[in-house]
Amino acid sequence: QVQLVESGGGLVQAGGSLRLSCAASGRTLSGYAMAWFRQAPGKEREFVAAISGNGGNTYYADSVKGRFTISRDNAKNTLYLQMNSLKPEDTAVYHCAARFTAVNIIVLVTHEKYDYWGQGTQVTVSS
Repeated sequence: QVQLVESGGGLVQAGGSLRLSCAASGRTLSGYAMAWFRQAPGKEREFVAAISGNGGNTYYADSVKGRFTISRDNAKNTLYLQMNSLKPEDTAVYHCAARFTAVNIIVLVTHEKYDYWGQGTQVTVSS
């Protein structure tokens, strides 16, 4: 079992930055593909970014490409999401997710592909 706990959310003005963290326990993460998803009120859970187990490959949704950066530190069992140039439409609850797999992360862009989830952290961007 893998337990995931997100942190780092908050309220920020448009154009600002936040860094989310996702701390894992229970297993070492090196064999797990990981991702960030977000869910706004009344909307479906949306893919944001994914990263391979060794951190060598990343993939982003078009809506965040060039503004967000996903990274991981397997020694610390932690996943990160650096969010810059935030927009009001980025407002959502952000969840991290994990799946033990070595498949190409480009196919891991829907929430049903992941086995483990954190409870989420709220990000609110004011205009």
